[in-house]
Amino acid sequence: MAKSATVDANFVVASAEASSTYPVQCGSLKKGGLVVLKQHPCKIVGMAISKPGKHGHAKVHLVGLDLFTGKKYEDICPSSHVMKVPHLVRKQYQLIHISSDGFLSLMDETTGVVRHDVRLPPEHSKIGQEMLEKYATQQDLIHLVQLIEALGEEAVVGMKSCV
Repeated sequence: MAKSATVDANFVVASAEASSTYPVQCGSLKKGGLVVLKQHPCKIVGMAISKPGKHGHAKVHLVGLDLFTGKKYEDICPSSHVMKVPHLVRKQYQLIHISSDGFLSLMDETTGVVRHDVRLPPEHSKIGQEMLEKYATQQDLIHLVQLIEALGEEAVVGMKSCV
């Protein structure tokens, strides 16, 4: 008779960050594109390429605005350096309710699943004010909320109303 042996399997879980970005050579980035600067997904608002020196490569000076906070980030890297570009996911939900504590009730139109974990943009922001006004004055319309997601963060970027 053969003895049965138990095997202890040890699995290592990989991070999902690898799939949330893709590599692009720094010299091929364009103004208005996306890039990860200092671990933040940013839109490139300024880009300057210097000429190569006697012993070096051309350098690229990148200036970007964080997609979620609007904070400015800068970086300088060789044009041959590989940078991370975030995968940007745009989603649209139907607005059901805005709670008094500032959370949105959003329904996915394809699955019917309701979410309650998305916060209203600050009231002093243009989008926050617009959302509150439209929701309060146009109750008979359907309001569609646009969200963007990158690097595990999510934010409301707009709202449109339709009949």
